[in-house]
Amino acid sequence: MSRPRIVIVGAGFAGYRTARTLSRLTRGKADVTLLNPTDYFLYLPLLPQVAAGVLEPRRVTVSLSGTLPHVRLVLGQADRIDLDGRAVHYTDPEGGDGTLAYDRLVLAAGSVNKLLPIPGVAEHAHGFRSLPEALYLRDHVTRQIELAAAADDAGSRAARCTFVVVGAGYTGTEVAAHGQLFTDAQVRGHPLRQGLRPRWMLLDVAPRVLPELDERLSATADRVLRERGVDVRMGTSVKEATHDGVLLTDGEFVETRSLVWCVGVRPDPLAASLGLPMERGRLLVDPNLRVPGRPEVFACGDAAAVPDLEKPGGYTPMTAQHAWRQGRVAGLNVAASLGRGGGELRPYRHSDLGFVVDLGGVKAAANPLGVPLSGPVAGAVTRGYHLAAMPGNRVRVAADWLLDAVLPRQAVQLGLVRSWSVPLDTASPELARMPGGPRHAGGTDAPGRRGADGRELGQIVAGPEARRQAGGRSGPGAATADDTGDGPVPDGPGEAAGGARPGSEPAKNQPGGEPAKNQPGGEPARNQPGGEPAKEQPTPEPPADQPPPGPGVAPGPVKRSDHSAEGDS
Repeated sequence: MSRPRIVIVGAGFAGYRTARTLSRLTRGKADVTLLNPTDYFLYLPLLPQVAAGVLEPRRVTVSLSGTLPHVRLVLGQADRIDLDGRAVHYTDPEGGDGTLAYDRLVLAAGSVNKLLPIPGVAEHAHGFRSLPEALYLRDHVTRQIELAAAADDAGSRAARCTFVVVGAGYTGTEVAAHGQLFTDAQVRGHPLRQGLRPRWMLLDVAPRVLPELDERLSATADRVLRERGVDVRMGTSVKEATHDGVLLTDGEFVETRSLVWCVGVRPDPLAASLGLPMERGRLLVDPNLRVPGRPEVFACGDAAAVPDLEKPGGYTPMTAQHAWRQGRVAGLNVAASLGRGGGELRPYRHSDLGFVVDLGGVKAAANPLGVPLSGPVAGAVTRGYHLAAMPGNRVRVAADWLLDAVLPRQAVQLGLVRSWSVPLDTASPELARMPGGPRHAGGTDAPGRRGADGRELGQIVAGPEARRQAGGRSGPGAATADDTGDGPVPDGPGEAAGGARPGSEPAKNQPGGEPAKNQPGGEPARNQPGGEPAKEQPTPEPPADQPPPGPGVAPGPVKRSDHSAEGDS
C-alpha cells in the first residue's frame, strides 16, 4: 500500500508549524511536501529591525530544508488547486509547470498587502510584508539621507528627509519607531549632515496608536514615538499620493519621496479562487480547521476563517500568534485523519497570552499574561519572547543585538532591491521582481503587477488552462476593501488598486487605453518595421532605478522619466 501524500501550500507561520509537526508525527510513514516560493521561513516580527539595520537579513530567515527533516521542499507558486482531482498546479521559479497530487491538503498561503482605492498609492507606495521590501526600505532611507546631504535646495532636502508611514498597527508603529532611530543615527554621525532634520510621520484614521491593543499599551507607544520626534497623526490618512508627496485627508500636502504602506493585510487570493464559502476573503473552516464538505482539505493561518471558541460568533484575528498555534493543530489533525499520531481531531482553542511591541533601542510596550510593562523591562521581555518564538538563528540574532548595542550601524546601500522590483500591487510580496522573467509557450511570462482582474500586467498568459483563464492567483473576493488589517483605513475615492481612476481616460499602453507607439496594436515608432526611419541617435541610458531594457521586463511602479532621476520615488 502506497504512503499517503500530504501537500502543504505556504511556509509562513501556519505552514511551517504544520510541516514541522507532521515531520515529527509521520517519520517516513507519509510523503509530506511543502510548496513555497522561497526556501526559507520568515520571522516577520523582526522585519522592522532588518529595515533599520539592527539585524542582517538572514538572521530572520530559517532554512526549510535544513530544519524540516522528512519533508520534501518544492519551490514554486501555487496557480490553481483542483479539488475534485486532488492536485495542486504550480509554477516553479524558472517558469516551468508542475503538479502535486495529494490525499490531504493544508492551505496556509498567508496574506498579501491590503490595497485601497486611493489614487497614486499603488504607483508610489511600498509595502512591508517581505524581506525584499525590508531590504528596499533600508537602502531607500539611506539613499534619501545621502542625497539630502548633497542637495543645495532646502525644499529638496526637507522632502528627502520626510518619511510617511500609513497604518499605526503593529508593523507601522515599529517601522516608524525604528526608522526614526536609524535616520537620527545617520545624521548625528556625519558632520555634513548635522543640519538635516529627519522627520517620520505615522498616520492612521484610528483614534489612537495600536487601536487593537489595551489603551495603556497604546498610550506607552504613543508617548515613546512622540518623545523620539515621530509626528503621530491619528484620524488622518492619505487622500492621494504623487511623485512629489502625499495629500492628506485633512487637506495638507506633505512633500516626501517615501511612502510606506502598512495599513494591514488581506488573505492570499488563492483561497478565494477555490470557489468555497468565504468570510471576508478567508476560507471558512470548522473548529478542527477542516473545510466543510472537503474532509481531505485543511486550512489555517491568514487564509482561513477559524471560529474563535473563546468568543463565540467571531473568528480568530490574522496574527502570527494564532497562525503559529493553528499550524500545530492542523498538523495534529492531518496526522489523526490518516490514523497517525493517535487520538481524534481536536478543535483549535487559544487565549492570548499577551502582546509585545518593539519600539527600538531599549523601549517596548508589552503585557505578558495581562501585566502592562514599558521601558527597559518591556524591552527585555519583548526580546526574550522573540528569541523563544523563533525556530532557529537564536544565537545569531542575540549576537546582532549585542553588536548593535556597542557598535554603530552600517548605513550603506547595497542596491540589491530596486523600487520597480517590489510593487505594492502583487500577489507575491515575498518575491522581488526581476528584469526578464521565465518564458512560456507563446511569449514572455514575466512576473509583474497584477491588474484588478488578477492578471499580471504585461504578461502573456499561456500554459495549462490559459493560466487558469485569468493569470495569477485571483478569484472572487480577491481584493475586498474591508479585509482584516492592522487598523481601519477609509475607503477613498478615485483609483482602484492597480487600476485607473474611475471616470478617467485610460493611459496609453494600459488595459482599455490607446496603445503606445511601438506596442502591439499601436502606431509603429520611428526606425521600426512599418514606421518612419529616424536619424541615428545614441542609445539613452535607463534611469538608475528602472529595469534594463529587454524582453520580459517586469512592469510596476518604476521611476518616472519626467522627473529628476535622483534616488527612488
